[in-house]
Amino acid sequence: MRRAVLLCVVLAVAMPVAAAGYTRAMRSHSGTAPGMAPAAEQADRIIVDKPARLMRLTRGDKVIRSYAISLGGAPTGHKIRAGDERTPEGLYRIDWRNAGSIAHLSMHISYPEPRDVAAAKARGDDPGGAIMIHGMLNGWGWIGGAHRLVDWTNGCIAVTNAEMREIWALVPDGTPIEIRGQDI
Repeated sequence: MRRAVLLCVVLAVAMPVAAAGYTRAMRSHSGTAPGMAPAAEQADRIIVDKPARLMRLTRGDKVIRSYAISLGGAPTGHKIRAGDERTPEGLYRIDWRNAGSIAHLSMHISYPEPRDVAAAKARGDDPGGAIMIHGMLNGWGWIGGAHRLVDWTNGCIAVTNAEMREIWALVPDGTPIEIRGQDI
């Protein structure tokens, strides 16, 4: 129990401080990115169930992989502004990837879409951005699946480094991602 509390403190304090630079080019902690899986094995859709902390890769009607995930530090509800630590909800796509990110590999989710920008502008807010699927922050891979004990990202979707390598190979750019919250 004491280890779990210590891990939560480390994750809650150290990781958000380091998490601000997802798009900053940095040397990947564990080397080169994996190649893409054969097209017949690749996912054609990602479904994220925020309340269940579950991400599924699908091909047609079949789930080909499932992953337990961590989300933003304030996971309930749709992302509405920069710094709210919410993971967006709705339909997006994977639009680019970064093999040299501050986290072990990262794949960008197309938030904010024009609808998000318009809604934020109507409220007088900045919608935020740099929402990714990624592994652990470089140098923190030793935490492995224990990172799931707390939602620690700034709105991203986090998995272990090994899982991120698999996702990287199975998910091509352009893949739709549906992020479901309580009301979806």
